Amino acid sequence: MEEKITRTQALLEALPYLRRFAGKTLVIKYGGAAMVKEELKREFARDVVLLKYVGINPVIVHGGGPQIGEYLKRLGLKSRFVSGLRVTDAETLEVVEMVLRGTINSEIVGLINGIGGKAVGICGKDGGLVRVRKIQSDELEPAP
Repeated sequence: MEEKITRTQALLEALPYLRRFAGKTLVIKYGGAAMVKEELKREFARDVVLLKYVGINPVIVHGGGPQIGEYLKRLGLKSRFVSGLRVTDAETLEVVEMVLRGTINSEIVGLINGIGGKAVGICGKDGGLVRVRKIQSDELEPAP
């Protein structure tokens, strides 16, 4: 019962913000422990669905560095970083796409849809949504 009272109080406090952002698009960066712990994954999905129900249009942008590193390790590939940026050769890029699109994105969509939301996943590569260019080593700042 105490948990329900706490949640109700939190929602009441959030009402002014929910009204203010109704009809707006909210970009949410999803990462860290919330992507690893099962309970946090479910709570995240529930919160995203709640935002949609109150009229906010959530867009999720997710990470996946640790998961990418784990898959590379399983495949016997080494992660290489320069000034904090992953060096992504063709072989690594295949793994990155597999993890981000095939594993993480699919899981997020499944969690949201599994509790009654309506989610679709897209990849930055889809339709040229995100374009990149190779960074040369002389363009990088030295690590602090």
